[in-house]
Amino acid sequence: MFILVNLKAYPCDPIEVATAARDVAEESDVRIAVSPQAADVARVSETGVETWAQHVDPNGHGSHTGSTLAESVAEAGADGTLINHSEKRLKLADIDGSVRAAERAGLETCVCANNPAQIGAVAALGPDSVAVEPPELIGGDVSVATADPGIVEDAVAAAANVDESVDVYCGAGISSGEDVATAGELGATGILLASGVAKADDPRAALEDLVAPL
Repeated sequence: MFILVNLKAYPCDPIEVATAARDVAEESDVRIAVSPQAADVARVSETGVETWAQHVDPNGHGSHTGSTLAESVAEAGADGTLINHSEKRLKLADIDGSVRAAERAGLETCVCANNPAQIGAVAALGPDSVAVEPPELIGGDVSVATADPGIVEDAVAAAANVDESVDVYCGAGISSGEDVATAGELGATGILLASGVAKADDPRAALEDLVAPL
């Protein structure tokens, strides 16, 4: 089970979270990554934790003011990137372009989608993984695995129907080890969460709770 912690633009200490994630990953032998804001990718990477960008644009080098280059975040130490998060939506053609850009830069990719139909569509673009995240549950207290387990199972089936090599992650409302275990039982091979760790008073304790059942 892969645990990907998205720090969004929360006012947390990215180094504190990264250090906690690195230590818990080493102690539990569970794969944990942290996805900070672009400005913090290099600092987070220097802690030794697996580091993911929150977004990369489909363009390469050139006249693209304000864009986030896949090559730049890779050079800063990122190992992977989220694409098409619910808070950073892209058109399908741009999702494809971002996946290709990430591939050129050697970044692992996880494309987010709202529902199983969208999961099938983005899985066809050949990312390494997809994450199903119903927007209404993002940042809430109830995980998608509990509120709507069918959507996770359907997302797993939708991805498998297109490309069995694409992993399916479960996002939205994940905050406990029980949520992680339930996601795994439904067929997910990873989870994507944010506030459960980024807003926690003790990020290390929150991470320890997440990996406890694994």
